[in-house]
Amino acid sequence: MLHSPAGVLGHCPASEAPGSAQSVRAERALTPGRHLALGAGQGPARAAAPCPGPPAAAAAAAALGPEPPGAGQEPGPSPGPGAAALLVTAHPDDESMFFAPALLRLTARGLAVHLLCLSTGNFYNQGEVRKKELLQSCSVLGIPSSRISILEHRHLPDHPGVHWDPELIATLILRHLQIHHISLVLTFDEGGVSGHANHIAVYYAVRKLYSERKLPNGCQALVLQSTNILRKYISILDLPISWLRPHHVMYILNSREYHQAREAMYCHRSQVLWFRHLYLYLSRYMFINTFHLISH
Repeated sequence: MLHSPAGVLGHCPASEAPGSAQSVRAERALTPGRHLALGAGQGPARAAAPCPGPPAAAAAAAALGPEPPGAGQEPGPSPGPGAAALLVTAHPDDESMFFAPALLRLTARGLAVHLLCLSTGNFYNQGEVRKKELLQSCSVLGIPSSRISILEHRHLPDHPGVHWDPELIATLILRHLQIHHISLVLTFDEGGVSGHANHIAVYYAVRKLYSERKLPNGCQALVLQSTNILRKYISILDLPISWLRPHHVMYILNSREYHQAREAMYCHRSQVLWFRHLYLYLSRYMFINTFHLISH
């Protein structure tokens, strides 16, 4: 069940049971016409299957849409009009460092995938460069320019020592959910994968929207599971552990897709220092994404 010529399927362990108007006005959204480049579409690939579970998990499966055709699989209906997902990140390069498996599989399914990046990554005064790199990376991952929003907000600087207000972030996210009719939102979990404070703040903003029942009707939220440092850096060898640990949705890349994910990361030239080269080969997040569904 794990491997097929068309890709690798997701799995669910049998043991799993599965703001304010002022804040919005303060936002400066860099519109696509200013600096965005058209994204390249992806070829067909077999997508990860959401796991059976309680009604909340079933709703997430519906939001993900049907799998594209693969070897030994009959073609299914295309995702319905308006089926859309939103990835919310803190910085340019988050999308390729952490979420590439999910993005490649979702775009292969034909979902309209949007990206909301909450900062330009200007910690080292490289914001303008990093915006361009983000657009190039998204082109490789199959996200077109019209679906990318990069924010510059004075209260959301790229800085691990600066507290980002979850209420402000929630307001900005909710605006995008409503405008683009999003049925699935993806972001970090409470560990932020790397422990970065900005990543964690995004999780609490999405959690706030869920707990206050502000997510649009039918919209589900998936959070990317953080792991301990050992699992994080054993590459594809983490697959058996990921397979057995509880999760709602799992995405695994085949060799061709991994090279595509690596190409996306190499678009962030300003960030590819010597240790990032090691990351590309050693990090499980270049191969595997496992998500939990936010629920009570």
